[in-house]
Amino acid sequence: MEGLQACWQEKAFRLEDQLAALLLPAAWWLGTTWVERGVLIASLFIVLIAELLNSAVEASIDRIGLELHPLSKKAKDLGSAAVFLSLLLLAGLWGAALYSRCLSGTAA
Repeated sequence: MEGLQACWQEKAFRLEDQLAALLLPAAWWLGTTWVERGVLIASLFIVLIAELLNSAVEASIDRIGLELHPLSKKAKDLGSAAVFLSLLLLAGLWGAALYSRCLSGTAA
């Protein structure tokens, strides 16, 4: 629980948490089966998990030292890339579900 409290200090985590709070109820409408709903909800949690891990990497690097170092930059960039890819996954899954539900005329 302390980890969640610590991450709440991160603006990005709070923003992604708000996104999850908005999309979580939408998953029940958008998904037509429990599997679809589960995938949509899991994609929300993947973003939050990636942000937690990114924050952990950043805190560890900052603990070591605040001076600029290529390896520190690489570690932080890799953590940010993980968050970015999780957001792309979320957008792709939710976009496909939205298309299937609303635009294709059929619910797959």
